Amino acid sequence: MKTNQEMVRYIDNFSVIQRTSDGYFDANGLLNQWNSVEGNPERSMKRFLDSPKTNEFIEALINDESQRSKMQFPDIQAVKSIKSRTLKDGSKTIGQVWMHPLLFIKFAMWINPTFEVKVLRFVYDEMIRYRNDAGDAYKELSSAVMKIVPSHFMPKAMQKIGEALNWIIFNSHEKMLRNKHGDEGKLRELWQLEKKIAGLIEEGFISTYEQLISYLRKLYRKNWEPKVLTV
Repeated sequence: MKTNQEMVRYIDNFSVIQRTSDGYFDANGLLNQWNSVEGNPERSMKRFLDSPKTNEFIEALINDESQRSKMQFPDIQAVKSIKSRTLKDGSKTIGQVWMHPLLFIKFAMWINPTFEVKVLRFVYDEMIRYRNDAGDAYKELSSAVMKIVPSHFMPKAMQKIGEALNWIIFNSHEKMLRNKHGDEGKLRELWQLEKKIAGLIEEGFISTYEQLISYLRKLYRKNWEPKVLTV
């Protein structure tokens, strides 16, 4: 079971909450902020959710998620609402409407055409951020590798390590491969893996080039080799 935390993200001047357990966003929090700004045309959650276009999108989204996760249709929810409730001190909590990330993007763009540009910028910037983070983590990894290989072998060692990382994450290799991938999830995986390997070297768990290559081979087999069914 995943431990849930709530992260605060920003789209322009609006803060949005995303929970780590399933990646869902609190759409009602964004809506309340939008409606509280003087001069903004008021938007209704009910109007958005009752829209035929929204329902068509939700159906397509759930079908796609069902195919990806191999779950049955009823087990997947694109919207999860939590009603407001009265606390012991008499105060009330604010109701939350947690939306699947893709539905949330559609909702945020529906709020306002001008705001739509901000949402698209938010999505684009997140993808670019992970690509840049992966580049920075690669430099961090290089600094760590320098501690376990001779200086004259560094160019060759980093070439082999870079190839191995591509195979582990993308199951392929070519020059500048990471720049050709627009998949935020893959770029995030690459960034996390580079950080992890650098940490293992810094902490002494990997102390030789041979150990590092062996570790990378194990990761590749884990990610891509077919699992043999055992009885």
